[in-house]
Amino acid sequence: MIATISLSVGIVFLAELGDKSQLMALTFALRYRWWVVLGGIASASAAVHLISVGVGYFVGAALSTRAIALVAALTFLAVGLWTLREHFGSDDAQAEPKPPRSTTAPFLVVLSAFLLAELGDRTMFATAALATDNSWIGVWIGSTIGMVAADALAIAAGILVGKHLPEHVIGICSGLLFLYFGTASLLAAARPDLGILTGGALATLAPATAGVALLIRSRRAHRISERTPLAEPAEEMR
Repeated sequence: MIATISLSVGIVFLAELGDKSQLMALTFALRYRWWVVLGGIASASAAVHLISVGVGYFVGAALSTRAIALVAALTFLAVGLWTLREHFGSDDAQAEPKPPRSTTAPFLVVLSAFLLAELGDRTMFATAALATDNSWIGVWIGSTIGMVAADALAIAAGILVGKHLPEHVIGICSGLLFLYFGTASLLAAARPDLGILTGGALATLAPATAGVALLIRSRRAHRISERTPLAEPAEEMR
């Protein structure tokens, strides 16, 4: 059992290094509390790997990975647009005290995002393959620990980055990253013939376009705010 757990931890940990799940974990860590993100990732990992080791490769092959990828892409795009809409505003608006955030909604967002992203992923099939020749309990425990450990590194990186950036900048950056994830997933599902490099390069157009649009809108809002105080003295003289 210990050998099986150790083997599963090592394989999944190495497989997740540099994977999209680590980038997702870092992005979520920039926006939500680290323990909420880690809890959502752990729950999603346990559920996905339980499916892979319990039901095995046949159910995994029966799942429509293309449909799952499309749903995941739309989820990432929706989260990105929602994040940008929430964090874009003037500095005065951000200076106002904010009510305490609920942890239920962020947990569900992280949980659903990782469930959709990991269903049909190569890690799921690798876990199913390990379970054919080893104890499924050991593989389940080890694979879950391996994924959580790999994503915990990304969460730690997100915490370090978050300490040196204002919340407004963090929100915009995380929103743009989600737009990239959503576009990349959408292209991978719709046009798998493009390849990873081509799809990744095309996916940068979405956050780049959104970033330019935000910059133009921010400059316009700044110009309007500069003109507004000039009109007030004239009204008082009347």
